[in-house]
Amino acid sequence: MKDVCQITGKDLNPHSHAPTEREDRDRNPDRPVNSSTSVLRLPVNIDEGEEDSRKRVTRISSPERWEIKQMISSGCIAKSELPDFDEETGLLPKDEDGEADIEIELVEDEAPFLQGHGRALHDLSPVRIVKNPDGSLAQAAMMQSALAKERREQKMIQREQEVDSQPSGKNKSWIDPLPEDESRMMGRGIGLQVQDLPEWKKHVIGGKKSSFGKKTNLTIIEQRQSLPIYKLKEELRKAVTDNQILIVIGETGSGKTTQITQYLAEAGFTSRGKIGCTQPRRVAAMSVAKRVAEEFGCRLGQEVGYTIRFEDCTSPETMIKYMTDGMLLRECLMDLDLKQYSVIMLDEAHERTIHTDVLFGLLKQAVMKREELKLIVTSATLDAVKFSQYFFKAPIFTIPGRTFPVEVLYTKEPETDYLDASLITVMQIHLREPPGDILLFLTGQEEIDTACEILYERMKSLGPDVPELIILPVYSALPSEMQTRIFEPAPPGSRKVVIATNIAETSLTIDGIYYVVDPGFVKQKVYNSKTGMDSLVVTPISQAQAKQRAGRAGRTGPGKCYRLYTERAYRDEMLPTPVPEIQRTNLATTVLQLKTMGINDLLHFDFMDAPPVESLIMALEQLHSLSALDDEGLLTRLGRRMAEFPLEPNLSKMLIMSVALQCSDEILTIVSMLSVQNVFYRPKDKQALADQKKAKFNQPEGDHLTLLAVYNSWKNNKFSNAWCYENFVQIRTLKRAQDVRKQLLGIMDRHKLDVVSAERNTVRVQKAICSGFFRNAGKKDPQEGYRALVDSQVVYIHPSSALFNRQPEWVIYHELVQTTKEYMREVTTIDPKWLVEFAPAFFKFSDPTKLSKFKKNQRLEPLYNKYEEPNAWRISRVRRRRN
Repeated sequence: MKDVCQITGKDLNPHSHAPTEREDRDRNPDRPVNSSTSVLRLPVNIDEGEEDSRKRVTRISSPERWEIKQMISSGCIAKSELPDFDEETGLLPKDEDGEADIEIELVEDEAPFLQGHGRALHDLSPVRIVKNPDGSLAQAAMMQSALAKERREQKMIQREQEVDSQPSGKNKSWIDPLPEDESRMMGRGIGLQVQDLPEWKKHVIGGKKSSFGKKTNLTIIEQRQSLPIYKLKEELRKAVTDNQILIVIGETGSGKTTQITQYLAEAGFTSRGKIGCTQPRRVAAMSVAKRVAEEFGCRLGQEVGYTIRFEDCTSPETMIKYMTDGMLLRECLMDLDLKQYSVIMLDEAHERTIHTDVLFGLLKQAVMKREELKLIVTSATLDAVKFSQYFFKAPIFTIPGRTFPVEVLYTKEPETDYLDASLITVMQIHLREPPGDILLFLTGQEEIDTACEILYERMKSLGPDVPELIILPVYSALPSEMQTRIFEPAPPGSRKVVIATNIAETSLTIDGIYYVVDPGFVKQKVYNSKTGMDSLVVTPISQAQAKQRAGRAGRTGPGKCYRLYTERAYRDEMLPTPVPEIQRTNLATTVLQLKTMGINDLLHFDFMDAPPVESLIMALEQLHSLSALDDEGLLTRLGRRMAEFPLEPNLSKMLIMSVALQCSDEILTIVSMLSVQNVFYRPKDKQALADQKKAKFNQPEGDHLTLLAVYNSWKNNKFSNAWCYENFVQIRTLKRAQDVRKQLLGIMDRHKLDVVSAERNTVRVQKAICSGFFRNAGKKDPQEGYRALVDSQVVYIHPSSALFNRQPEWVIYHELVQTTKEYMREVTTIDPKWLVEFAPAFFKFSDPTKLSKFKKNQRLEPLYNKYEEPNAWRISRVRRRRN
């Protein structure tokens, strides 16, 4: 029976009751009595009387069974003392006063609507996004991961040696926790004091004040008129007027993003509704809106504004609205036809984010329903024909770019350490080539920071006679005042090198670049079916991305592109175009949103590139286990409410369940803290003190409650900046969490969800966390680490966790990270009974008379003579290798 209308999302049975206990127990006999799946009730603890049958017996190990048999045969104990002892099965009565020996296992039954398609998919390997896994590029990516791990370990050893070499007491106290005002301002964006920053970063932010953009003597009007798109202004307006859908192709820097919206506003399109423009990145949405507001002559948030997740900078007067593609997708939940817009512009469509791909299908339907709606799809690449074919053979409008010839150079042999090779190439260009700035592409923040540090030290070692090389990093987490440095021209006699992620491929336009160094790699989000999560993986770029990178060297004048891979690798090991995000990531959030919009036939939804059927099935299975879908695959009341929050499904489930568990105030804070970056930092020369300060917040229940303690302490200290510096907590991160909390609180108020505090009852908070993250449960392994219940993978508590030295029996974790091992991040202790209580369709109690699959997957250690080595029982060749 349907709970909500599958088209509108309205509650069809507002007064209907939850399923009866009998119905629940028919579906899962091991489900605890009186536990409710309704979010409107407080789940009741397991009735102890119902557990007697499970507590009565317990299985003992083979060595214990052998010892008992020997004791009986020797007369030490009488068999009458153990009347229930079974020599064959090894069952013994459980001590009533002791803790129940609970075993949990997965429910084998699949959801009725997924019969024959569900659990078997757990054995699938991660989605393949590499053309040739055995090629030189794939090998170099794996080698770089190992080298990064080695560099990380060496840096840790070096830091420990530096701390140990300091005089006693220097690292034990911090006399002046607050810097002077000027230093504090320099470090505010990063959350560090300037003296705590690495030397290379001090050089970047401390050299001179930023002018916040490239220097120019042109007025704003003259700058707009100098853009390539200006000459085509009238032609563009006419093309939009004459066509409902238009594909616009133009190089980065041609003016597409900032000018098209203004041209259409000047032409009167805002009289029929807003002009909306999507961006794949939040940083781009904010910076572009700021620039357009300046050109438009208004305050940001008035006629021109932006909307990103957890931040709305618009007003009723807003006519031009920039937003992330994810925010427009959320607006489709409320209004599938987007009636408040007269024009929608999907910018940077070539990036093919998962949100953009879904918007393709939704807007294709919207333009058929609304003839007055105009759709513009812009791209910086030449792959326009595919877009045109998909959108009813829409016309293509091309903006000629200011391009110059680029000489492309390949390596003769594959590079094993592309990071070192790229830095050597940068230095050779700086010392040997004519003037011109350099752009180096790397994969992420850690790699870029490492490269900046190594390059800074190498240039410093060459002495003062070498021309200055200004090193400028660019990645999304970098404060805006540091990002704007890349647009400033280098002083006479010096050269700048911009070290960037793929954000510099199309989203940024940097003048003065004559040399591009391209190692050929990018970090992509890939769904791992074994862990059930997305992970960031370094992979080779596509041929289209390689061409785009090379083009960055030909904007100002003739340039050179140094490709640190062979021409054969380019030809044989790179895909023609990138794999769309929708084909390689977790689709649970997307499927929930589509279901909420009334789109139930996902297999026949009009995707430009359809996701794998397996990915859709796994997303449906995940949503069913969260009770967002019923046994027929239809949206439930809980699922409809989960879709209202701009969160991952398990986080929104956790937040909604906290209302019933009367701990929503605490969970609201925890969810906000989980939605931002790491709140703690460890300065290089004050690590011991930082660890001492962090330990003050550690809670015995785990990391989620530790994050809660940090936020509440900050709140109790009146949100003080000084308190943050004193406790080694990043002020930027906490303020971001505060903003997220306010946004989520507004959504809860809008849906009349009570915000109630659990006070000192931490069990309620732990239960709420378990209700959303039960899939991420782990049990302590007798030999090492923990075993994940879903796939029996060996995982470990991260050293930074509050539980690292406690090692509880059962835990829930927020995410897995792969460094030297598979580490669990943000870990909390749980009672295993809660897994069955909150996920009866996913977990059940094991039969104590049978060996569960989880037990079968555990590694057994054989008996050995305690007077010999542990591996003495092995055959000689293996013994020598192990010892």
